[in-house]
Amino acid sequence: EHERWLNLTPAEQWLKDLGFNASQVQNTIAKHPQLLKYNVEQKLKPMVRWFEDYLGLDESQVTKVIMKIPQLLTCSIEENMKPTVQWLKDLGL
Repeated sequence: EHERWLNLTPAEQWLKDLGFNASQVQNTIAKHPQLLKYNVEQKLKPMVRWFEDYLGLDESQVTKVIMKIPQLLTCSIEENMKPTVQWLKDLGL
C-alpha cells in the first residue's frame, strides 16, 4: 500500500489529502486523466470550495461528486457551473 503513495503528482496528492484511498485516486484519474495537468491551487481547490460554498455540499458529498464525475473539476465555474445550476433552479430542481 505504501508504494502506491510514492511519486504522486500534485493532483493525486490533493485527492489523497481529500481522503481518497489509493484505488479511488487511481480510478478517478483513469476516468479523467486530464486532472493531472490542472493546477491544484488555481483550478481544483476553487472548484471544491464552490461545491461547498455555493452548492452547500459537505466533504463526503464533494468526494462522491469527484469520484462519479471528475470532469466537473475542470469546468469553468462562471461559464459552465453557475449557468447550469441556475438553469436547474429555474426548472424547480
